[in-house]
Amino acid sequence: MSSSANLRGALFMAVSMAGFASNDAIVKSLAGQMNMGQVMAVRGLFATVLIGLLAWRAGALAAPKRLLHPMVLLRTAGEIGATTFFLLALARLPIANVSAVLQALPLAVTMGAALVLGEPVGWRRWLAIGLGFLGVLIVVRPGFEGFDAYALLALVSVLFAATRDIATRRVPAEIPSLMLSSASAIAVTLAGAALVTPFGGWQPVAPTSAAMLLGAAVLLLFGYQFIIMAVREGDIAFVAPFRYTALLWSILLGMLVFGEIPDGPMLTGAAIIVGSGLYALYRERRVGRLQPVTRSTDAGMAPDGL
Repeated sequence: MSSSANLRGALFMAVSMAGFASNDAIVKSLAGQMNMGQVMAVRGLFATVLIGLLAWRAGALAAPKRLLHPMVLLRTAGEIGATTFFLLALARLPIANVSAVLQALPLAVTMGAALVLGEPVGWRRWLAIGLGFLGVLIVVRPGFEGFDAYALLALVSVLFAATRDIATRRVPAEIPSLMLSSASAIAVTLAGAALVTPFGGWQPVAPTSAAMLLGAAVLLLFGYQFIIMAVREGDIAFVAPFRYTALLWSILLGMLVFGEIPDGPMLTGAAIIVGSGLYALYRERRVGRLQPVTRSTDAGMAPDGL
């Protein structure tokens, strides 16, 4: 890979993360107008139409029976859980705090790949995983003043997302990514519709709110597309660290849109999480393998429903 190609890939990754963070900001801004089940349903409907059209044009919807594969079903269940708990946390917590916890996802995937799939993980990466989750505890602050139980929902979201991403790697190669994304979009939409009543009931959707949710769905698709471009343009090991720019975008949007100023423990925990992830990436490059932390940048493991 040339240095210019890697720089373009890094730029595309940063743009992708900006798209996902902007989607989060839109969703959070609507939390006072409708419950998160309704947000999942309305945004999911828009996303289903957009992704479905892309999948149809690409011919990715042939042989829909493939979606009954056990790993596809597990991936879809993980997507529903990850999206539900992420949005519940996002509605109640500063956007930067939720994003900081989510940055532990590559480490969680590495741990899951070692424990479930038997992939080799050396002691240095185990140390990075341990430190990363220590950083999560600092952000969540269980048992201390300032602890918010909703922070645990963000951690549960990470566990579901890790399940989704590990299952993604076991999905047969002949099943297109766009088919998986279409299935996820439909499943999240239906799950959101089922949660509307338990979460407080349906509220009238103003045209402005509908337009914002359409914009959020477009931003999800935008972020997904730029991840694909990043992976195709640059070396994965080079562009992967730039996934952590999602935290910078979230901090910036939290300050500008919601007036949320990150406190010391949140910044300390976030720095430990990011540092652990970057060290795990460094170790993967040293051993010459594309292990889970690096592959977490792959388009097949993008945050489809978040």
